[in-house]
Amino acid sequence: MYAVTTSPTPPTTSAVRTEGLVKAFGGRRAVDGIDLEVFPGEIFGVLGPNGAGKTTVLRMLATLLAIDEGRAEIFGVDVRERPHVVRQLIGLTGQYASVDENLTATENLVLFGRLQGLRRADARGTAARLLDRFGLGDAASRPISQFSGGMRRRLDLAASLITRPPLIFLDEPTTGLDPRTRGQMWDTIRELVDDGATVLLTTQYLDEADQLADRIAVIDAGRKVAEGTPDELKSSVGDSSLHLLLADPTQLAAAAETVRRQLGGEPVLTPERGRITVPLERADRAADVLTALRTAGISLSSMSVQKPSLDEVFLALTGHDTHSETQETAA
Repeated sequence: MYAVTTSPTPPTTSAVRTEGLVKAFGGRRAVDGIDLEVFPGEIFGVLGPNGAGKTTVLRMLATLLAIDEGRAEIFGVDVRERPHVVRQLIGLTGQYASVDENLTATENLVLFGRLQGLRRADARGTAARLLDRFGLGDAASRPISQFSGGMRRRLDLAASLITRPPLIFLDEPTTGLDPRTRGQMWDTIRELVDDGATVLLTTQYLDEADQLADRIAVIDAGRKVAEGTPDELKSSVGDSSLHLLLADPTQLAAAAETVRRQLGGEPVLTPERGRITVPLERADRAADVLTALRTAGISLSSMSVQKPSLDEVFLALTGHDTHSETQETAA
């Protein structure tokens, strides 16, 4: 465990609480009345597509953007009224590395430490401990221009932990990383929580939210459309899902209408692949659908009944996947 100057001890209360949070750009609400509550010691995920408002929420909570309407608190401290105190309680890792390309890893962390009030010796000691912790000790004297994307992300996260803040904001922490490096980052995030931190992360990756988050808020077009644990969100679209792959994709419309008549719900269609996905309240209802499709003369290449995924939850809630984009402008 590394020892550094710590941030003020937060009171025993919600780590994050927002009520009716609003941010508008040019008359358009990028964040439109979002309520959140994050409890100490958890990983809370904010899931949504590009442009949904995730980064804007984080920047308001981190005092980087003014709050237009509503209220936000960090460990009971009002973000608008006491921003200087809030900044002592948080660490922020943005989507893009905030390190200096021309400095070495050690020089970057020492610089961050000095900017946050550490004495030179303490800053150097803290830098060395953080670099070792994040597996960057061997690269301590290398300039950042020689770092891989994964190494930069780890260094950026290390920089946000100089003063061991109790709350860490991670804005899409694994964007652009290869699968192996993403897994390493996930392990690091879990270790932070094991050490007593609270993490609020934004992501557009459904598997990341499923793997990491204790609870998830799904946001779309600036509004929160659902919240719960991963299992609660999956259960909201049924106990299981029926996946159908048509032998003839031109029969997709007829097949979808047959599914609607049998189950009453709205199936999710993937026209380019001739695929239909539909939630099931009971797994045995799949037999009714198969019988009806056979009667209608619609052939299948394959079918399966599976537990619902977060992909299906997001599609059911928003009508599109997390790779869809909406316009978001952040000053």
